[in-house]
Parts: sequence; structure tokens; C-alpha cells
Amino acid sequence: MQNMETRQELCKYATKIVDNGLVVGPGGNISAKSGEMMYLSPSGFALEEIEPEQWIEVHIPTGEITDIGLRPSSEVLMHLYGYRSNPDIGAMVHTHPSHCIAFTLIEKELPVMFPDQAALVGRTAYVPYIIPTTDLLAEAVAAKVTEASSILLGNHGLVTTGRNLREAYYRTQVVEESAKIYLSAKAAGQPVPLTDQEVDDIAALESEDYRIQLLQKMK
Repeated sequence: MQNMETRQELCKYATKIVDNGLVVGPGGNISAKSGEMMYLSPSGFALEEIEPEQWIEVHIPTGEITDIGLRPSSEVLMHLYGYRSNPDIGAMVHTHPSHCIAFTLIEKELPVMFPDQAALVGRTAYVPYIIPTTDLLAEAVAAKVTEASSILLGNHGLVTTGRNLREAYYRTQVVEESAKIYLSAKAAGQPVPLTDQEVDDIAALESEDYRIQLLQKMK
């Protein structure tokens, strides 16, 4: 079995995603890249049920799928187009976090409100509702992955990217927490986000630069 380390890493973060309530049932899909291949969750499986050998191997340049008797996630094109659009991406995480979905029902632009959001995520892009599993959604996400590491999908969920699964997963957590904070603040009054200068000041901190570099290297 090729790339067993990548497959085991996918199982690890699939379980984390489910344990943290970021998907329900067989929802969501995740992938990781290894060379010219991506390894993607199979269709119809709850993420925590996937065994290492069941991750679907897809050749990124051609889209050729290694046949193991299972179908790839119905969002295979979204992942495929994302890797093609931005070669720096090493992993993609697509989840359905409840606060993120709720946020997209009333807003489009998620403001940067606290230091971890500024340092680990930055600006979050937005794609209005498009029917899932379609070429149109895949193309819309691919157009955003070069400008933002997190993308809110209207009435649908969230896509995050990273140099590895750890980074993409933590970004999912931070964006979901950001949406939760915004909705709580909005219920009480008018949220006050960080200014552009305050966001830049956080990004310039040596301690944050070290933490981000560590996050990109560790699994």
C-alpha cells in the first residue's frame, strides 16, 4: 500500500473532525497531497469509519483514479481543481461547521476579530451558494484558493487549505470559533473587529511567525 503515512494522517484528522462536531454523519470530505497524487475520502463513508487503505488515490494532473472498488467523494473535482490551482496546497478540509453555516445565512464577510484568527487564518473568502458536487462549485473554490486559506460556502460549509493536514485542520477550528464569536457578539450588540493595522501588527510578531512555521512542519 503506497503512502501509508499519508493515509494514516488522514485517518487521524478525520477522527478529530468528527470528534469536534465539524461534520454530521457522512458529510464533509478531506484530502492530502503526496507528490502528484492526492488521497481523498471515499463517497458514502462517515469520516471516522475510513480505514487507511480506503482513501482514494487520484492523479492530480490527469484526474485518473486508482480503482479499489470504492467511489471518491462526490466533491472530488473541488479538491482536484484546488490542488491544480495552487500547487503550494498540501491538504484540503471541507466540513459543515454549524456556526459557519449559520454565519453565511446572515453575512458574507467574516471580520478578523482576535489574534489567533489574524495569525493563523487571516482573511476568509466567501462563495455564494452553488449546488454541491458540481463543476461550478469546484471552479468557484479553485478561484479562491490562491487568495485565501479559508473559504466560506454560502448555506453549505467551509473549505480550508494548508501545507499539511494539521494546518488545514487548525484553520477549520479557528474559522468555526470565529463564526461562533461573531454570532454571539452580534446577538449582544455590534461586533468590533481588529483594524487592518492591528492585523498587520500581529502578523509581524516574531512569536507568531515562529508558531506558524512550527505548525507547517509538524503533523
